[in-house]
Amino acid sequence: MRVRRPRRPRRFRPADSAQQIVGGFLLAGPFVVTEEVWTLAKSMNVLQALGTIAVVFAIGYAALYKADTKRDPTAEQQVGSVPIRFVSLVCVSFGSVTILALLFDAPDTFLEGVETNADAALITFKAVSVGSIFSVAGAATADSVFSR
Repeated sequence: MRVRRPRRPRRFRPADSAQQIVGGFLLAGPFVVTEEVWTLAKSMNVLQALGTIAVVFAIGYAALYKADTKRDPTAEQQVGSVPIRFVSLVCVSFGSVTILALLFDAPDTFLEGVETNADAALITFKAVSVGSIFSVAGAATADSVFSR
């Protein structure tokens, strides 16, 4: 009878972040340049934006650790008791949408006529929260599919 050593969890590597970035940018792009997202963001209040952010966190965690039963968040490298893989996923999700919005000049394009810079920044924050829902799905899917 052969005794097998317990398998150590695979370390989080820069390649894992790269996979998340590809998935996050891939699904974020179409929503950053969609006028409906910016119109929706204008009508949202701050509590709705915060709720949307909570949904992003929930989708990300569920996709990484509940849908993929081979992953154990407590066995992964952590920063402040939070798995590094999850921290990376959240940064990629919000970061990809923010970067694309600024590169495409979406706030200036879709927020023409907004009175103050503070109003434009708040609407942009809300639009990023909406786009991040889709970005987190792409980032988590790419991470799960390609990290074997």
